[in-house]
Amino acid sequence: MAVKADITVPPAQEPKHDPQGFFRFHFPIAHLTSIYGDDWFALKAEAFARFFGTPTFLISQTVIVAIWIIVNVAGWTQFDIYPFILLNLAFSLQAAYAAPLILLAQTRQADRDKAHSEADALHREDLARASEERQSLAVSQTTLLVEMLKQNTELTQTIKSLTERLEKLTVEVHKKMTNA
Repeated sequence: MAVKADITVPPAQEPKHDPQGFFRFHFPIAHLTSIYGDDWFALKAEAFARFFGTPTFLISQTVIVAIWIIVNVAGWTQFDIYPFILLNLAFSLQAAYAAPLILLAQTRQADRDKAHSEADALHREDLARASEERQSLAVSQTTLLVEMLKQNTELTQTIKSLTERLEKLTVEVHKKMTNA
């Protein structure tokens, strides 16, 4: 199923660094912004949400939790005793902020993926169209070459018959000239 779209790109949008036009299908969507916006909050929130899945974050959180538990179990301080209610509250607070930030990052990534897949689909359609045009041109040129070859064969046969006729006439003229 082919998606037909006629998208024209204003010349002002085309960058100078893409002379072959490799990214010409991305230009029509380059001006689009995410539904969440591209302000500093959205960008920082997405960066923070991406940080949640890194080994640095996981190791740091594990070290902080281990220190928290050791400090309270060893008795060096008693700000959060055994059931660690404050630690659970901190995890709940972290989860309350992490979930929406992760969803925001996933939604923004999905928007980008959709725009890129649409641009790629247009690119594939353009490649298919160019391939069909080349194939059609090759067929028409092959047909033309076959026709020219037939004409050349006909001309060669005509020249052969004219040459034979000329030779006969030459022989006849020569006989008449030598007999006279």
